[in-house]
Amino acid sequence: MSTIKDVAALAGVSFTTVSHVLNDTRPVSADARRRVLAAVEEIGYLPSAVARSLRKSETKIIGVLVPNVNNPFFAELVVGVEEGCRLSGYSVFLCNSDNDPKRQQQYMRTLLEKRIDGLLLSSAGDAEALARIFKLATVPAVTVDRSVPGARADRVSVNNQDGAYKAVRHLLDLGHREVACISGPAEFEVSMERVEGWRRALQERGLVVDESLVIESDFSSAGGYEAARRLLRERPQVSAVFASNDMMALGALRAAAEQGLRLPQQLSVVGFDDIELSAYVYPALSTVGCSIKELGREAARVLIDRIENPGAPLKDVQLTPRLVQRESTAAPGGR
Repeated sequence: MSTIKDVAALAGVSFTTVSHVLNDTRPVSADARRRVLAAVEEIGYLPSAVARSLRKSETKIIGVLVPNVNNPFFAELVVGVEEGCRLSGYSVFLCNSDNDPKRQQQYMRTLLEKRIDGLLLSSAGDAEALARIFKLATVPAVTVDRSVPGARADRVSVNNQDGAYKAVRHLLDLGHREVACISGPAEFEVSMERVEGWRRALQERGLVVDESLVIESDFSSAGGYEAARRLLRERPQVSAVFASNDMMALGALRAAAEQGLRLPQQLSVVGFDDIELSAYVYPALSTVGCSIKELGREAARVLIDRIENPGAPLKDVQLTPRLVQRESTAAPGGR
């Protein structure tokens, strides 16, 4: 592997001159700069990122910790984060905890050992597990769709309650009165906020809020499938379902089709997130959400701003979701 001294020898300058050219730390004559850059190109010299990070106390690397890259939401989120980081000269180090809080803690240690400049966390686990994670954090941090009591971290999220409210109001506007909710894990803040949006929409219309119509699941398509099977077996009068994310909604569509129900005439289903896949299933899924990539770009922007301005007030940025009506919702048509 070529070294800075090899570049200096080929360019006919000192290695300190090479360093000044590459790091832009001192004015260098145009002729010397040209020769150094030509030598770098000719021998394929790559500056040591480790040495640079030790010298400048920065690595230009952002650690991103997500719970499940198999979920298209997190895949799209990471694409947005990477886009936002790349535009600002940062690279991304991605870790997938696979919904395992212990693995999440292990990855947190790994990221800190890599001397990341900042952490973006969209995590698995309850508030207590998150608090343990943030006790380890020694770098600027941003959470996505989660808040951590006692932690000094910015937050970027979707307005979960407002999105759920819009989804259920859409079903009520179509004429549905028996609207069930497939929720995420009860201990997750995002789950509680979306269930509260379901409640608020029903209460606003003067309808009885039947808590037995809330079926807890795990934000996966398999979980949504099993929850919908149970719901259709136990509460056959239900004409519409709000699923707290698109993956569970897709599972619900499958379960309804297996029951022989005509969609959306006999059962309407609306999701949350507006993942790209939701537009390409059949029937195409009605949902609420905002651009997930934009959510990722905004999270990256807030984190980089925190890195560069560590003393600034904490931010809580909320993106406003919109209703996207497709083929999976319609006025109730009877069984």
